[in-house]
Amino acid sequence: MRKKIGIIGGLSPESTASYYLHITRSYVARFGTDSYPEIIIYSVDLDRYHRWRELGRWDLITEDMIAIADTLLLAGADIGLIATNTMHKVFDRVQAGTTLPLLHILDATVNAIRLAGLHKVGVLGTRFTMAEAFYTDHLAARGIAPLVPGPEDQAIVHDIIVNELVRGKFSEASRQRYLAIIERLERLGAEGIVLACTEIPLLIQQEQCSLPLFDTATLHAEAALNAALTPACD
Repeated sequence: MRKKIGIIGGLSPESTASYYLHITRSYVARFGTDSYPEIIIYSVDLDRYHRWRELGRWDLITEDMIAIADTLLLAGADIGLIATNTMHKVFDRVQAGTTLPLLHILDATVNAIRLAGLHKVGVLGTRFTMAEAFYTDHLAARGIAPLVPGPEDQAIVHDIIVNELVRGKFSEASRQRYLAIIERLERLGAEGIVLACTEIPLLIQQEQCSLPLFDTATLHAEAALNAALTPACD
């Protein structure tokens, strides 16, 4: 019996839609039917999360996501996921506060990096994801050396995310700025690039980049589908 998937979404709406589409389309591609798992999406107030994040009020973000996870549980969700990389800063605290089993975005990403046989990867995401240790330490603890852009490039990556990508704006100029940053990371030894913001894969696709790209949104969504198809007794 398929498990119901609960998604804490709206962080942003663009990437949340990509999660939904990947889970449903991947199921149809695999099995040829439309009998994909049921999906419950709770779309948050993104502006409120941005304000809390800028104020450093991660405690408020944690409390809100715990309440949302419990709401998804009451709505029938069997597994849950936070459809964004940055909010995984408080993943452990959210998981500790709810009985809904949550899937960590980096577990699926690490598995993909290892499967590709890579040991050093560049990381592109919000300034919180790039500059704070919660993300890079998670990679390093699993034997993967993370590389992040310098301060100026971090500011470029972050500004494009919050002012363009989360609002559904995808320009060629921004794409080229990202590709130039990826080239600089490659010169530093990056063997692949973790798209550690779930909106970046909507701007950059693999055919536009010489390095392997790890699309965290797709990897996370695929992990959710696999978990939903796993019998409860397993």
